[in-house]
Amino acid sequence: MKIVLDTDVIVAALRSPSGASADLLRRARQEQITLAASVSLFMEYEAVCTRAEHLEASGLSARQLGLFLDGLASIVQPVEVHFLWRPQLRDPADELVLEAAVNASARALLTLNQKHFVGVAKRFQVEVITPGEFLRSLP
Repeated sequence: MKIVLDTDVIVAALRSPSGASADLLRRARQEQITLAASVSLFMEYEAVCTRAEHLEASGLSARQLGLFLDGLASIVQPVEVHFLWRPQLRDPADELVLEAAVNASARALLTLNQKHFVGVAKRFQVEVITPGEFLRSLP
C-alpha cells in the first residue's frame, strides 16, 4: 500500500527513533508499505530536516543526517506531478504533500496536522490520518 508522508512525520521520525513515525520508515525499509514523494516534496524534507533545531534535537551529526536522508531517498518511490491544483491549502509546503498523494494515487496522506488538510483531501479522495492511526489500521 502506498502512502505519502507530510514533512512533520519525517521530522518526528528523525527526532524520535522509537515513535510511530520512525516505525513507518522501518516498515517501508522492510517493504511492508510503500512511501511516495515528488522531487519537490523530498527537497522540502531535506530543507526542514537540516534545520539546526532538528539536527540538535535528533542528536545526529551532519554526516549522520546525510545518511538518514540518503536512506530515506533509497526507499521512497518517486512521483511525477502531472497536475497542479494550487492553491488548495494555506501552506505551500502542504500543497507539495497533497500533490504527491494525489499524483501517486496514495491510499493515505499521513500527517501530525490533519486540520491543515480538512476538506481538501476528501475532494481528491485521499485519506488523511496520523501515523499512529495508520499503524493501528494495519493487519
